[in-house]
Amino acid sequence: MRVVPFPYADPVALFETFAGEPFAALLHSGARDGERGRYSYIAADPFLRIAADERGVRIDGAALDLDPFTALERALDRFALPQGESPVPFATGAVGFISYELGRHLERLPAPKRSPAPFPEMLFGLYDTVLAFDHQQEAAYVLSCGLPEPEGPARRARAQARADHMLARLAYAPPRRRAADWTARTSWTPMQPRAEVEAGIARVIEYIRAGDIFQANLTQAMLAQRPAGLPDYELYLRLLELSPAPFSALLTGDGTHAVISASPERFLRITAEGKVETRPIKGTRPRDPDPARDAANAAALLASPKDRAENLMIVDLMRNDLSRVSCIGSVGVPVLNGLETFASVHHLVSVVESRLRPGIRPVDVLRACFPGGSITGAPKIRAMEIIHELEPLPRGIYCGAIGWIGFDGAMDTSIVIRTLARSGETLIAQAGGGIVADSVPADEYEESMVKITPLLRAVSGEPT
Repeated sequence: MRVVPFPYADPVALFETFAGEPFAALLHSGARDGERGRYSYIAADPFLRIAADERGVRIDGAALDLDPFTALERALDRFALPQGESPVPFATGAVGFISYELGRHLERLPAPKRSPAPFPEMLFGLYDTVLAFDHQQEAAYVLSCGLPEPEGPARRARAQARADHMLARLAYAPPRRRAADWTARTSWTPMQPRAEVEAGIARVIEYIRAGDIFQANLTQAMLAQRPAGLPDYELYLRLLELSPAPFSALLTGDGTHAVISASPERFLRITAEGKVETRPIKGTRPRDPDPARDAANAAALLASPKDRAENLMIVDLMRNDLSRVSCIGSVGVPVLNGLETFASVHHLVSVVESRLRPGIRPVDVLRACFPGGSITGAPKIRAMEIIHELEPLPRGIYCGAIGWIGFDGAMDTSIVIRTLARSGETLIAQAGGGIVADSVPADEYEESMVKITPLLRAVSGEPT
């Protein structure tokens, strides 16, 4: 592994150099909150590309008779590297996303509905060169492993050449982040009227009272046509101004599709030593500009029996999912219903952790846990069937996962919430919440609007 330090800078500013390329990825800690806000990464120019949709799986355009999870797993196995001396957790590997509907490859679920803005089920690039930023130490590095060359002089030579090429590109990067341009704007069209959304919530409550489920996460969607001349990078700058988050991301995708995310929620993190962590979010209150009212909102959330019960249900679900791949007795909950505060909302966040059994790899953990319990419900499969019945569109990238998987077996992923997805010239914004027995449809609708508002404003051109 070639590790070359370079002057610390804002990764968002540097990424403008790469933002016009397909399969460029910025994983950005937009809110500095301890370990989750410590690292950011830029990856560009992958040496291998994996894509999956309803037609099947392709690697660099060639069709494969494999399910998407197996295709990703085999690619990572082919290029596996031993754990090395790296100053950051991610030292080259795969970067990309898996969409919510990829769950149909894991469980027997209804076929996805047709979408007015179709999205791939999976897009990953495999990157031999990564820019890494340690915000705590104010340090930055180019990391290059020299793959796909075999071990030996050719790999070392490629690692050096690729690192040099990346450093040369950085010489032309903007020195600092510019302010977002709010000129281009458009309006949104809801896919369901409010009454229909609330009727769906009421139907979930009926299912709960009938004993089908304990909880389901029901969502709504809005569509807009991208304003002419509004690049994905500009949208990302706008969203950062409105809603910085520890798991922000901009993925330029295949050119036809892009992801602009400000997610606050970690899905799965795996260290190279096999420790796993997930941080489900359940329970939300809006921020208030008045400090006293803001503190009162946070205190009300912490004291809410309904929100605490909602969180606990998902903690139990994630404990069960992780137990399928973890050492007996290693699954624990060091934080239950902790308060975390973000730009526009307060959340209840729990932490579930475990230690993987020997031989378990990152894709095995994805198979055991995907989709995340916080955006499905409990029991998971029945909740997903009800979601399919009541939501008019497939979710696509929303409620899927974004992140990196290292060639050394480490991984970090987010749950795709607070995210704008672009399919062609169509923009999609989605939001929802967990419905339980004592949910009030009108209140749940209002909570979803609190969550979706920064996304809507980023496109409608409302900076404040």
